[in-house]
Amino acid sequence: MNLLITGGAGFIGLNFVHYLLKNTLYNITVIDSLTYASHPKVIRALTSDSRLRFIKGSIVNEKDLETVMDQQYEAIVHFAAESHVDNSIQNADKFIQTNIVGTYQLLQQLIIGNAKKMIHISTDEVYGTLSSTQQPFTEQSPLSPNNPYSATKASSDLLVRSYYETFKLPLITTRCSNNFGPFQNIEKFIPTIVYSAFNNKNIPVYGNGLQIRDWLFVEDHCKAIYLILEKGTFGEVYNIGGGNERKNIDVVKRILEIMGKPEHLIEFVEDRKGHDRRYAIDSSKLQNQLGWKQNYSFDQSLEKTVQWYINKFKGAPI
Repeated sequence: MNLLITGGAGFIGLNFVHYLLKNTLYNITVIDSLTYASHPKVIRALTSDSRLRFIKGSIVNEKDLETVMDQQYEAIVHFAAESHVDNSIQNADKFIQTNIVGTYQLLQQLIIGNAKKMIHISTDEVYGTLSSTQQPFTEQSPLSPNNPYSATKASSDLLVRSYYETFKLPLITTRCSNNFGPFQNIEKFIPTIVYSAFNNKNIPVYGNGLQIRDWLFVEDHCKAIYLILEKGTFGEVYNIGGGNERKNIDVVKRILEIMGKPEHLIEFVEDRKGHDRRYAIDSSKLQNQLGWKQNYSFDQSLEKTVQWYINKFKGAPI
């Protein structure tokens, strides 16, 4: 069976490609525009496997989509997105184009029959923020995005919902908590910490560092997406959370401990505009209906991730 993976040279998409090549017999086509956050050398190296085809292109560009839609796909797994909140605050143009218009273009491909279904990969940030006493987000939680990035993702989620309701298209949406693991861009929280500590530079921490995130190891996320691809129900939303709520400052200190680095490297900086205080995801629907469970504990996967980045910064092959 043939799969189309959008954004398959980016962080989560690339990990999902690795997962599929290792665990399935799918033939995979990846389309990726190769932005700064992608891994062109890695995805091109993977094409040595005859089951993987890579096409450089943008899901916003109709001609690029015509090129990639040269066959009918069993499914589209749609990762392609601009995702860095700070960048969206500075300029949201690319976020609107990729996250909203790009999703629309893919939905049009389903209408004309170029794919049998689509898994739309979203984020818990569409739900907004939680207080310290509120229960974790469920699939019924209202959408309440607080920054341009999450607003564009919420917009794409609503487009997907509307196309399911209006056209009865075979669509599923997933919303994940904060991912970490190999191949994440250095602009993100955990890679920034490791890079700064590795180079004995100050580690910037927004505000007082008491923001809480629910951490999910990317390989466990890939396993969940695969289950949803195989067994998920059309029209449904599935939350994917790590169940690992940690204060940002505690994650920083744990990484410093793993690396044997001093805490005086921590530097508190001005807080981000519209910075959500807490995310937490209730994944019970996914666990109960599809049987998903995580393979890795937070500490185990964090140590594995830190070592991967240390090897990367040392110049070791990845």
